[in-house]
Amino acid sequence: MVLPGEDENALKTKEIALPRLNNLTPTLESTTLKLMEEAGELAQAIGKFRGLSGEQKVMNESRVVDLIVTELLDVAQTAVSLMFVMEESYGADIGSSLERHVQKLIDKGYLRVE
Repeated sequence: MVLPGEDENALKTKEIALPRLNNLTPTLESTTLKLMEEAGELAQAIGKFRGLSGEQKVMNESRVVDLIVTELLDVAQTAVSLMFVMEESYGADIGSSLERHVQKLIDKGYLRVE
């Protein structure tokens, strides 16, 4: 939805702030495996939404949408946790990597910046 005064072609972003989990000691391997697990749970929720799970639909749409968003946030939290691991254990610079990532999206034609 474009509000009055907004440019419909303006770059839109979704900004969320997720915490560093300070009661865990994640590693590259454990966090990567957790990320794959969470992505699988997201795929399972989407399968339920689309009726691809082989189960009879017993959840209403709003419940399934809530489940999808919950799993999506689990994926995002785990991805952010992996970013912390990469920064703290391997010296990765997520900020400059983000800039290169956005440029890659532009170069591939996935993102248009005006």
